[in-house]
Amino acid sequence: MCIMVQIEIISKRQADIILTTYGTATQDGEMLSNYTFASVTIDEAQNIKNLQTKQSRAIRKLRGIHHIALTGTPIENRLSELWAIFDFIHKGYLGSFRKFSDEFIVPIERDDLEAEKRKLRSRIQPFMMRRTKNDPALRLNLPEKLEQNEYVPLTPEQAALYESFVSETKFKLETLTGFERKGLILKMLSRLKQLCNHPALFLKEPQAPAAELTKRSNKTARIVSMAAEIAANGEQCLIFTQYIGMGQMLRQCLSELHGIDVPFLTGSMPKGQRDALVEAFQNGEFPIFILSLKAGGTGLNLTQANHVLHADRWWNPAVENQATDRAYRIGQTKFVHVHKFVTVGTIEEKIDKMLVEKAALSADLIHSSQWLTELNDRELDELLTFN
Repeated sequence: MCIMVQIEIISKRQADIILTTYGTATQDGEMLSNYTFASVTIDEAQNIKNLQTKQSRAIRKLRGIHHIALTGTPIENRLSELWAIFDFIHKGYLGSFRKFSDEFIVPIERDDLEAEKRKLRSRIQPFMMRRTKNDPALRLNLPEKLEQNEYVPLTPEQAALYESFVSETKFKLETLTGFERKGLILKMLSRLKQLCNHPALFLKEPQAPAAELTKRSNKTARIVSMAAEIAANGEQCLIFTQYIGMGQMLRQCLSELHGIDVPFLTGSMPKGQRDALVEAFQNGEFPIFILSLKAGGTGLNLTQANHVLHADRWWNPAVENQATDRAYRIGQTKFVHVHKFVTVGTIEEKIDKMLVEKAALSADLIHSSQWLTELNDRELDELLTFN
């Protein structure tokens, strides 16, 4: 619809409801900001979480008597995202961003202070209506869901690389402070997660035969065998991974070892191709679907799957749970089994335990990945030590 027609419709009040996308609203933001609507409602409100993006600024300029935000993940990584959404629904309520940072972000994300958590919780709860899928009032009638960890050991090769890399990185950390130290910690955590998946990803090695690949990683071998078993039983599964290399490796192994052609959905896939794959999976045309966590974590309906495999763990359970919900949502009629792969004795197992301890905070207020970079030397040493 051209912008002149839009202006005429809005000016003459010829429509009761105007439905638009974030992209169009951003493009026409200047025009839309000239009007005051009875209500401005945004779905998937995490789309405005980054304060400095053009899209976030445009949406937060829209004027309405009522502002409503719908989201399954009000906080994905840090408290600044919560402030951005509240800046839209109730501008000024949480103060300026600088004041909010001093009053809440620093005390909570850096110091983990309970008093500030309670204070923020009491401030935001009057404006939040939270429903879970288990709420009987929703009458979703979803089947049961079981989530369990699948523990696998490192191979001797992985263990040797793990200890060597940790030792080398600890030495580097002793020479760094502040921002550089945080950056190295995050980089190290990502490298270690790749190593826990497969040494070839860590070493950036070229492609090798599938039979050789599965011998070098118990996790990779177990994921491949489990997915093949699910397919052999006439069931369907989703496999989520953060790493393109891991997705490609799993796809290769399933093809070479079990003769199963497995699509891999990534962020670079065109929308038309993605939609066609989703429809084909829902029609039962293929049993296994590999998805990158970020590209496949929202907006997809994949209820034909009754197994969800998380190849590598995300530090924020909210993101991981959204991925699981591609299968566990309205339309699902089968029991859903969620498998989370964890390598024993590594950061994966240790952070999994820490996340369990922080689960109450995650459900109630926030689960930020920033806490990982704020660990002191003793805590970091305990986290990285391979048992």
